[in-house]
Amino acid sequence: MLEELRITGLGVIEDTTLPLTGGMNVITGETGAGKTMVVTGLGLLFGGRADAGRVRADPGRAVVEGRLRLTEPTATAVHTRIADAGGETDDDGAVLLSRTVTVEGRSRAHVGGRSMPVAMLSEIGDQVLAVHGQSDQLRLLRPAEQRAALDRFGGPEHEKLLESLREAYSQWRRVSDDLADRRRNARERNQEADLLRLGLDEITRVDPQPGEDDELKAEAQRLEHAEGLRVAAQTAQQCVAGGAEAADETPDAASLLGTARRTLEAQAGVDRVLGDLAARLEEAATLVTDVAAELSAYLASLDADPARLQTVYERRAALRGLTRKYADDVDGVIAWAERARTRLSELDTSDELLDELDRERQRLAGEVAELAGRLSAARREAATRFAEQVSVELAGLAMPHARIEVAVLPRPAGRAEPTLTVGGVEVGVGPDGADEVELRLLAHPGAPALPLQRGASGGELSRVMLAIEVVFAGSGGPPTLVFDEVDAGVGGQAAVEIGRRLARLARTHQVLVVTHLPQVAAFADRHLVVAKDTGGAVTTSGVRVVEDTERARELARMLAGLPDSDLGIAHAEELLAVAARERRG
Repeated sequence: MLEELRITGLGVIEDTTLPLTGGMNVITGETGAGKTMVVTGLGLLFGGRADAGRVRADPGRAVVEGRLRLTEPTATAVHTRIADAGGETDDDGAVLLSRTVTVEGRSRAHVGGRSMPVAMLSEIGDQVLAVHGQSDQLRLLRPAEQRAALDRFGGPEHEKLLESLREAYSQWRRVSDDLADRRRNARERNQEADLLRLGLDEITRVDPQPGEDDELKAEAQRLEHAEGLRVAAQTAQQCVAGGAEAADETPDAASLLGTARRTLEAQAGVDRVLGDLAARLEEAATLVTDVAAELSAYLASLDADPARLQTVYERRAALRGLTRKYADDVDGVIAWAERARTRLSELDTSDELLDELDRERQRLAGEVAELAGRLSAARREAATRFAEQVSVELAGLAMPHARIEVAVLPRPAGRAEPTLTVGGVEVGVGPDGADEVELRLLAHPGAPALPLQRGASGGELSRVMLAIEVVFAGSGGPPTLVFDEVDAGVGGQAAVEIGRRLARLARTHQVLVVTHLPQVAAFADRHLVVAKDTGGAVTTSGVRVVEDTERARELARMLAGLPDSDLGIAHAEELLAVAARERRG
């Protein structure tokens, strides 16, 4: 759960901390006090889009910080991802998150003490938090969102089937597009292929080898300076090991080292220091002997053949001819040739290849049609269960006679998307299958089943949204749920039922609710109030926890706008007592 949220410099909030608890947390306050900024801060903390216009001019940046403590199975996945990215969890298992936004629009994120891309906050947010507001209700009116809701309800096996379809669809479209492009642009492809073949033929005749240009350059230098190299190596070899041309009276290095070693060894019994130095001289003599042998080998390998030098010049000229046309060096020429061979295979428009691609396209089309048929059947089965469970929840939300229907319909053919025959019917097919899903509301017996966008009022839509979330919560989902005034347009008994359902959700999830309804706020385990301070030159807001008498006064304000009314406080206390009995029950 989210244990603590601190917001600084965001909108009307100058600096405030929200201590949160498990269970149900409600946030209330006067209109314009800054309740929305709390939800905005949550959005920023979990990777939402930054709006520089909401940053206070003083101090010129907004900072949102949060302490997250997770339980299994979410904890392992999130902690592993953070560790892989270089972040750390606290000793007690908590994770610190922060997001900073400046007035210039620059944004920074930190996770587990390390700077991270903002996308990391978003990735964590997808696993730990779900935010539902009035905009989410509007999204629920879209057919694509309704289909996604049904797929989410379908469970892991359903999602695996959907993923298999998406993968097969992607392969089918890729092969289909490739085949169409090869047929449509055959002439241009053949012209490009001819040019590539000319280049490959030239490179193949020269047959460059990796690093060959550097090796030839070094060999040319040795051949051009062969005499000077020979004299230098020969002189050095004579100095360290002697030779026929060295003067008889001039001792070589190896002989001198041998004499020095023997002299010290003769006195090693008197002083061990000289014995140690003698051993080091022996090592030096061995090294000098090795150098002398390598110098002899070097002298034997020196080649001053003018014919070889001419061959090297010609080979380097041939390689330069390639590097002028295809790349900066020989390795680049070899890489160009590899890319050209790959591109040639892509440009192939032979009848054999086209026939092969056409067969693969048809095979994949059959696989997509088969998977789409299975997915349609799975959706119809899930739609029945989904409708029943949501209808049960609506009965408990003061809509006892309302029912939800979920229609799974074939997607009409003839649109911009491709068509296939699925279950004997020609339908349009996309990456999500061949179905259109529509949530319909029967407001009362005898009423027609109308799409949500036509058949549901604002209050009814709020309750449908909450009923769907309660159903989803029973099958897992993120551990923290945020509801931003989803009770708009609701009152009376329906408001009490919404509070009861949110309290039920809070038994298995952390629930954060921004509400204007006292019937909902009464069910909270923790009540936070956002209050404005207009005492200074600039209006600011802060958040405080209210309990006991203060909480009753806040509910009285919400009930009648009279926080000091004895009658209002009495009504508030009665509402709190009812809610407390409901929670205990």
